[in-house]
Amino acid sequence: MTSARNPLPLSNGNRWLLLACIPLLAIAACSPKVRPVATVPVKTGQPEAKKQPEKVQPKAVENKVSSIAMLLPFDLDNLNPGNQYNVSDLTSAELSLDYYQGFKLALDSLTAKGYNFRLQLFDTKDQTAEAQHLAYQAPIRASDLVVGPVFPDDIQAFADILSGPPKPIVSPLSPASPARVKNANLITVATPLEYHARSVAGFINQHYKTNKVFILRSGFSDENRYISPFTKGIDSLSKNKIRVISTVIQHGNLDGLIQQLSKSQENIFVVPATDEAFLMVTLRSLDSLSKKYPVTVFGHPNWLKFTYLKQDLLQDIKAHVTSTDRVDYKSSAITEFIRLYRKAYHLEPTHYAMMGFDEGMYFGELLGKGDNSINELDKSDFTGLLNRYHFVKKPGLGWINTHVNMLEYANFELKKAE
Repeated sequence: MTSARNPLPLSNGNRWLLLACIPLLAIAACSPKVRPVATVPVKTGQPEAKKQPEKVQPKAVENKVSSIAMLLPFDLDNLNPGNQYNVSDLTSAELSLDYYQGFKLALDSLTAKGYNFRLQLFDTKDQTAEAQHLAYQAPIRASDLVVGPVFPDDIQAFADILSGPPKPIVSPLSPASPARVKNANLITVATPLEYHARSVAGFINQHYKTNKVFILRSGFSDENRYISPFTKGIDSLSKNKIRVISTVIQHGNLDGLIQQLSKSQENIFVVPATDEAFLMVTLRSLDSLSKKYPVTVFGHPNWLKFTYLKQDLLQDIKAHVTSTDRVDYKSSAITEFIRLYRKAYHLEPTHYAMMGFDEGMYFGELLGKGDNSINELDKSDFTGLLNRYHFVKKPGLGWINTHVNMLEYANFELKKAE
């Protein structure tokens, strides 16, 4: 499973031509210095309330060449010019191309500041065995930074084999728990689900005067990956003053909870389900309930992908959803990025291209500084086009981005919750 679903719409037919030319892109990526382009503005550190004196920008170390190995599932062996492909055949290849182009554009921007990079591109062929095989390759072992593989099984197999001097291994797209890989050098960029759940617990504890929270379960065991960290978080933050009432709901029947509801305070419901049938029935029941009782609902981050969840219903139940990324198409940084991306590739940038750009800017600059910054990520918060990074170090699990946005449906739009 990969993170950051919800890609922007696919661009025009030029994409298919680029996919056919991926081998040429791989060769071009190995040049010692990347072509400079105009710089897209991004922010390091937390945004400030008022304008402060401009800080001195970090400088690249003269003559230092940072080596980056990138492992992506292009599956080139099965990609032949002239063949007919459908969208499902090219999902991994398109994801890889978009991410690579965004990352490359970021390195180009940093090169304009004097940084130097050697970016080597490797094809995992969308196969776990190939990802494992690449861990033996000398150029990868000799690199300063490894980006990829993309999928959880692949990165686990790769990390288990990779030896030599310890080096950062970036998991670029997957929000899978780093406990699955158990590698102290791993950098998990996409915030794992447990931090979404903890963020919801913190938000409820801080913003609502309540002594109970209802968890509405569908009965599927995978919901425990959300429920467990949420419960631990709410117990710890409230010092056990907020009681968690967890119940399995069948056919949207909420009658068993009526006696426990308040008509004067918000009734907080956490719904960690992602099953469509369950959500359609249960959310309609919550909507009916909201006509008589104050109702506020907190949902799974995947709700943002579900087009069957109608905005008017979500607004009626005051639904809140967590997210790690948010695009402001009115910002000058996004406008400039889109302009540069179109100029460089004659394509529209996708969600994955923006993720690649953010990660390229962040890790490229840390490598280029020539100090120990790449091993001290907690000292380098970052605000990019799409994401914000706030890393914490967990023993045996590496670095984990814990930043989460809290969004709510209000005034017929999805906006940041206050």
